[in-house]
Amino acid sequence: MNFQIPPALAELQQKTRTFIAEQVMPLEADPRQSSHGPDEALRRELVSRARAASLLTPHASPEMGGLGLSHVDKAVVFEEAGYSWLGPTALNIHAPDEGNIHLMEHVATPAQKERWLRPHVQGRIRSCFAMTEPSPGAGSDPSMLVTTAVRDGDDYVINGRKWFITGAEGASYAIVMARMDDGSATMFLTDMDRPGIVLERNMDAMDSCFTGGHGVLRFENLRVPATDVLGEIGAGFRYAQVRLAPARLTHCMRWLGQARRAHDTAVDYVRRRQAFGHPLAAHEGVGFMLADNDMDLQTARLHIWHTAWLLDQGERCNFESSRAKVVCSEALWRVVDRCVQMLGGQGVTAEAPVMRIFTDMRAFRIYDGPSEVHRWSMARKIAQVKGG
Repeated sequence: MNFQIPPALAELQQKTRTFIAEQVMPLEADPRQSSHGPDEALRRELVSRARAASLLTPHASPEMGGLGLSHVDKAVVFEEAGYSWLGPTALNIHAPDEGNIHLMEHVATPAQKERWLRPHVQGRIRSCFAMTEPSPGAGSDPSMLVTTAVRDGDDYVINGRKWFITGAEGASYAIVMARMDDGSATMFLTDMDRPGIVLERNMDAMDSCFTGGHGVLRFENLRVPATDVLGEIGAGFRYAQVRLAPARLTHCMRWLGQARRAHDTAVDYVRRRQAFGHPLAAHEGVGFMLADNDMDLQTARLHIWHTAWLLDQGERCNFESSRAKVVCSEALWRVVDRCVQMLGGQGVTAEAPVMRIFTDMRAFRIYDGPSEVHRWSMARKIAQVKGG
């Protein structure tokens, strides 16, 4: 691996950093936000600013209007975007839209791309990914899927319930995972305004950075034309891996930016704040936390870059993406937790951005599979055993 950032990527990195500092961070206190994320008006303004800066949806292909970033390129740019909790929304690289765009580029038909993907890449619409279900349905174990799809003439009829569906409120279309008669899974595309889709409620969650929050959806005899099947019938679990392995990594990229923001805030504070006749940074206990933060940030970054490089070589990287997800989510959580400690009272109030980052980031150890599930999956592959 070559860890030197090429000149063109370094220029894009600086361009993104400047855009976030000058165009996005000033909107962090904008009242058009709630516990369920930025509202549609704020999202559109952020997207408009990124479009004007030629930074919108940079991971999409040039054919669709993006910059065609490689995975390594994304590691650099997404970290910069993540420095603000509004940055991923502005660049149209937030979850679940970033992963859905990636999946649609690989699997959708030309007609599906024109109908849903192109306006999505343009930032004019949003999407959601409906896989997770309440018990006894699918969570970390997708094989427990209970939402069903039954063929009826030229349509499929979908029935079931999904929850923790990020961005469901306000989404224009959804990718829905449903079980077929033979036990396999299929992905379906559907406009969210079709009869048979009910948004029961938005769940109150720790984080507040995702546009549309996290919804509970109910499908009641939802009719989806056979032409709106995404990819092949019965290939849903395989397509989920196409989406989830890179999506785990882009979560790591964005949250690395947030952790770096928290660390920078803490460094600035402990340099200025005096205690017992010296700046806080001069005290050994605080200094050790700064050093530990630096090591955790760099460890996370190296795991991201290494896995991104493997993905760019065409590797599947399910094992490596699991490892990166666990290492990064836990290392970055430690970084932000130490920052809260170093800031003291400033760390547990909205006087500094660290409290917001802390509450947003805790769920990262659960999103796209909790650490324990990834460890279990890795252990089985290391030992080459089944069951357990």
